[in-house]
Amino acid sequence: MAAPTPANHCKVVLAGSIAKALLAEVAEGLSKLNEKPKLVGLLANGDPAGQMYADWSAKTCRENGFDFDLKVITKEEIEEAILAANADPTINGIIVYYPIYSSGQDSYIKELVDLTKDVEGLTHKYVFNMYQNTRFLDPPTNNQKSILPCTPLACVKVLEYLQIYNSILPYGNRLFGKTITVINRSEVVGRPLAALLANDGAKVYSVDLDGIQIFTRGAGIKKKHHEVEELPKTFSLADCLPLSDVVISGVPGPKYKVDSSLLRDGCVCINFSSEKNFDGPAIKEKASIYVPAIGKVTIAVLLRNLLRLVQNQKAVAASAVGGSVEG
Repeated sequence: MAAPTPANHCKVVLAGSIAKALLAEVAEGLSKLNEKPKLVGLLANGDPAGQMYADWSAKTCRENGFDFDLKVITKEEIEEAILAANADPTINGIIVYYPIYSSGQDSYIKELVDLTKDVEGLTHKYVFNMYQNTRFLDPPTNNQKSILPCTPLACVKVLEYLQIYNSILPYGNRLFGKTITVINRSEVVGRPLAALLANDGAKVYSVDLDGIQIFTRGAGIKKKHHEVEELPKTFSLADCLPLSDVVISGVPGPKYKVDSSLLRDGCVCINFSSEKNFDGPAIKEKASIYVPAIGKVTIAVLLRNLLRLVQNQKAVAASAVGGSVEG
């Protein structure tokens, strides 16, 4: 009689189960409002991926008590559309689907979105706060929470759900002792994600084509925000992956695969690319937890950010009349 096949010890966690917990939090916050928040999407690039994201956004908004209005426009109309949405008091949040132009021109477009309606957290003030580890717009009052970009924050929420964050430690230090590799250093996701994780106390290896950087808050996490050190060109994935408790990959190319043989036994692996960066069967032999995609979590975070914007808007209104709001 053949010996039984050993049980696979890798737990595959799907984005839907993580998103469900976030949407429950959003529903609780929404129940305290006396309005139905409205999100406007501006699609000016004809990108099928942008259209798909917009469709997911619309579906999730409507299923969870939010209004969503998609405006499909030309590149030439994007500036006026943003300014009109900024001025419309019935609109609480604005999402623009990038890329539209080159990265330089898109940076200008991002700055057009009103801070109080920037659901993606891409305007300069939010980006500055993120890198400086400043979590509120109005310190020391701290009534208005700073908004973080959706996909990096979705990765953070995945780690919280998986209890990689140590709740015994003080808030803001709960990744202390964790080593994390992030494969992708784009300005959109990879670099912000490395900064967020390091600001929460982790040692982060940030990997891109031009080399590896390490993000930390210094020895004993004594610094307020992360610092970045460029590692020697000889330092490679073969050096950092065996040290990593968590590996997060977001390489857009269809041919890229993380070398499973380099992974530490029992590590946690998360894929945020639209492509499969991990080999399914091989990863299940090495990882203790594998999250193959995070798209639904990103959409849930979008709604969470929209709720934060509404709460911030109410906090501003209350402070103008000397009152207070529950956030």
